[in-house]
Amino acid sequence: MAGEERGADGRPTETVDRGRPVIGAQRTDRGRLVNGAEAGQHRVAAMAEAHSAVAFSFSVSHEGVDLNYDHEMLGVVLMSGVRSWRRRIHRFFNGFRNGIYPVPLSSLGLTVATVGAMYYAGYDGTGGLTDFFMRHAPRLVSAEEHVLKAVSVTAASTTIWLSVALALKYTLRLLFMYRGWMYETRTRKMSLKTKIWYVLVKILTSISRPQLYSFQGCLPSLPLPSVEDTTKRYLRSVRPLLDDAEYERMVKLTEEFRTSLGPRLQRYLWLKSWWTTNYVSDWWEEYVYLRGRSGIMVNSNFYGIDAILMQPSTIQAARAANITHATMLFRRAIDRQEIEPITVQGMVPLCSWQYERTFNTTRVPGIETDRIVHYSDSTHIVVIHNGKYYKMQVYDIKKRLMSPATLEMQFQRILDDDETTPDKGEEQLGALTAADRSHWYLTRRDFFSRGTNRASLLAIEKAAFIVCLDDVDLEFDKNDHTKLDEFGRWCLHGNGCNRWYDKSLNLIVGRNGRIGFNGEHSWADAPVLSLVWETAMIKDRFFLGYTESGHTIGEADPDAIPPVKLRWDLKRKCLDAIDRSYREAQLTLDDVDLRLLMHDAFGKGFMKKCKVSPDAFIQMALQLAYYRDSGRFRLTYEASMTRLFREGRTETVRPCTIESSAWVKAMTSGKVDRAEQIRLFRAACDFHQRGYQDAMMGKGIDRHLFCLYVVSKYLEVDSPFLKEVLSEPWRLSTSQTPHGQTNLLDLKKHPGCVSAGGGFGPVADDGYGVSYIIAGEDIVFFHVSSKKSSADTDSNRLAGQIQRALADIRTMFEQGGQ
Repeated sequence: MAGEERGADGRPTETVDRGRPVIGAQRTDRGRLVNGAEAGQHRVAAMAEAHSAVAFSFSVSHEGVDLNYDHEMLGVVLMSGVRSWRRRIHRFFNGFRNGIYPVPLSSLGLTVATVGAMYYAGYDGTGGLTDFFMRHAPRLVSAEEHVLKAVSVTAASTTIWLSVALALKYTLRLLFMYRGWMYETRTRKMSLKTKIWYVLVKILTSISRPQLYSFQGCLPSLPLPSVEDTTKRYLRSVRPLLDDAEYERMVKLTEEFRTSLGPRLQRYLWLKSWWTTNYVSDWWEEYVYLRGRSGIMVNSNFYGIDAILMQPSTIQAARAANITHATMLFRRAIDRQEIEPITVQGMVPLCSWQYERTFNTTRVPGIETDRIVHYSDSTHIVVIHNGKYYKMQVYDIKKRLMSPATLEMQFQRILDDDETTPDKGEEQLGALTAADRSHWYLTRRDFFSRGTNRASLLAIEKAAFIVCLDDVDLEFDKNDHTKLDEFGRWCLHGNGCNRWYDKSLNLIVGRNGRIGFNGEHSWADAPVLSLVWETAMIKDRFFLGYTESGHTIGEADPDAIPPVKLRWDLKRKCLDAIDRSYREAQLTLDDVDLRLLMHDAFGKGFMKKCKVSPDAFIQMALQLAYYRDSGRFRLTYEASMTRLFREGRTETVRPCTIESSAWVKAMTSGKVDRAEQIRLFRAACDFHQRGYQDAMMGKGIDRHLFCLYVVSKYLEVDSPFLKEVLSEPWRLSTSQTPHGQTNLLDLKKHPGCVSAGGGFGPVADDGYGVSYIIAGEDIVFFHVSSKKSSADTDSNRLAGQIQRALADIRTMFEQGGQ
C-alpha cells in the first residue's frame, strides 16, 4: 500500500510502513503525537479503516453508480472467515470421530455399500431393519420406491454401524477398568486373565489410529475407595512418624472417624462420584489452587530449563523465534488433535483433558477465589522486554503462521527498540500477578476495567502465551553450580515483575540464547508443559535448525505487521498498588534458597542393574538424605498421576514408610551388614512401587481424605481426625519430571537434548521442595528449594546429602556383591 489512502470522510489516512516496527512516537492524521500502543493501534486501525472504506463503497451520481472495492482487504476478510470456519469444521469432525472411536469414520461408507449390495442381491443383512424403515419412511417422505429403498438401506446400515461403534467403545471402556495389568510387571509371569485382556485391548486399539481426545469417552471414572481402606492405609503411612503414644492417639481418632462421621461424609462423596466425571478434580482445582490468596510466584508456579548440554544458537532473537514457532506448532497440533495420546506400556491411554487449556489461557484474580479463563483462539503473543510489553502477531495477513525467520525479525525489532521507554509503573507491572491475589483483584477492578489499561490487559490475557526476552545471560558451567542455580532462580521467579505469572505459559529467552519457561499450575500439572517443552526443544534443534551463524533458516517477510508496544495509563493509586505487590514479590524471591545438582556419577543404567524401579531408587536416596539432614523422619509427598481415569490429575504417594525407615536406620546404625541392607532396600523399593501403583489406580490416601474434608465443610461439621490430617505439613515435597514422552527423537542417541528438568518452591516454611529428572543412563538432575528464613533447612546442605546417599547406595551394592 504505497502512497496516500483516503478514509470514508475523504481525509488522507496514514500509510503504514510494514518494514519498521510500530514503536515510538508517531503523528496521527489529527496532528497530535501519541506513544506506544496508541500509535501502533492507531496506525493499524487507520490501515483497517482505509481498507474498509474502499473494500465496499459505492456512490450514486448523475453519471451512475460508482462501486469501489479493495481486492487485498476482501482477501483478508475472506481468509479470516475461512480460518474460523475451518476450525469449526475440524472440531466438528474430530468430535464425531472421537465419539465413535475405535471405529474409523471411513468404515461407515464401507458398511453402507456392503449392506446395500447384499440387500439388492436379495439378502437382508440388517435383520429386518431395512424393511422396518421401508414401512415407516412413506409417512415421513414422499418419493419413488427405489429412492425409499436406498434411504432405508442407508438408515438401517448406519444404525447398525453406530450400534457396533458404541458397543466397541463401551467394551474398550470396560477393558480399561481392569487394573490387574498394573501389578504384573514385565519381569513376572503374566496371568491368563491379563493375557486375554492384553489381546483384546491390542485388537480394539489397533482398528484405527487415535487422535488426541479419542480415548476420552473410553476412560473410566476415578473409583472411590472405602473409608475403611483409606484410613487403614493412612495409619500405616504415619507409623514411622509417630512414637507409640502419638500413634495410639491417632488410632483412636481414626477409629472414631471411621465408625461415626466418616460413613456419612462418604455417602455424599459416593453420590458425587456417580454424578460427576471425576470426584476430585474440580474441588482440587478450586480449593488447592484457585482459592489460595497468597502470591502464586514461587508458591505455586513452577519452572523448566533448557537442555543445558547443548546450545544450538547464542542469538537471542533467533532462539526466541524457533522456540516460539515450535510452540505454536504444538498449539496447532492440539487444535487439530494430531498429537497421539500418551499411553502406559503402549496400551492404556492417559487422559488428555488437561491439554485443552495449554494455550490462550490465563488465571484471573478474584476477591475470594480466582477463575481460569480460556480463549478459543489467539493470533498473537505478548513479549516482555526491558520493562515494556509488546503485542506481536504470529500469523501473517493471510492468517498463516509466521516462519521462524519472520519471527526472528520481529523479535529483533523489539530488542532494537531504543525509541520507546516504559510507561510510568510499567516495569513493575507484572508484580501484580506475583503477589497477594485479593489485592490484585481489587487493583484490576479499580484500574484495569476500562480504557487503555483494559485494552492492554486483554491483549496480555488473550495472548497464546508470553515470551520474555531477558537482558541477562542464562549460563551453565559444570564446574560452577552457582550459575545453574541462578539459571533456575531466574526461571522460577525472574526479578519478581518481568513475568506475567497468571498466564499458563511464559517462555524465557536469555541474552545468550538459553531458554526456560515458567508455568502457572492451576490449569494443569507439570507433565503437560513438560511434553510441550520437550517437543518444542526437539523441533527447535532437529527440525527447524539454524544457519552456521546461528540465525533461523529461511527468509523473513518484510510485510509482516510490526510489533505494537502496549500502552498503560497508571495513576498514583495504581502505582502505589503496584509498588505494594512489588515489595511483597521481592520478599518472596529473596527468601528462595535454590540449588541445582547435576549428578553424573551414575544414572538409570546402574539403577536398573540393582533390579529396582529408578523412581523408588531416588526416593530411598531422598529419605536417607533427609534423615541425615534433619535427624528424623518427616511426612513426604511424591506426586503421582491419576490420568488413567477421565479428568484425572494427581494423587500423593507417601515415600516415608515402615520399610523405608527400616532401611534408613540400617544404613545409619553401622551395625547391619551389606546383604541385609540390600534386602531392606529392595523391600522398601518394592513397597514404594506398590504404593505408586495404588495411587495411579485411584487407591491413594490424600485425595480421598481431602474430598471428605470438603464435604464436612459444606455440611458444617467438624472432624478432629480430618482437621489434623489436612493440617500436617509436607516438609519434604518431591516430584519427578517426566521425559521421553514424545517419539520424535531417540534420546538415547541424542542424550544432550534431554532437558535438565525443572522445579518448584518449598511447600512448608521449614521444608524442602525436591524435583528430579532421570535424564539418561548416567545423569540425574535435582532441583532443591527451601527458604533462607528457616533455620532448619539449607538447600546446598541437602544437595550434598543427596550426593552422599546416592554414593552410599552404590557402595552398598558393590560391596554387597549384588
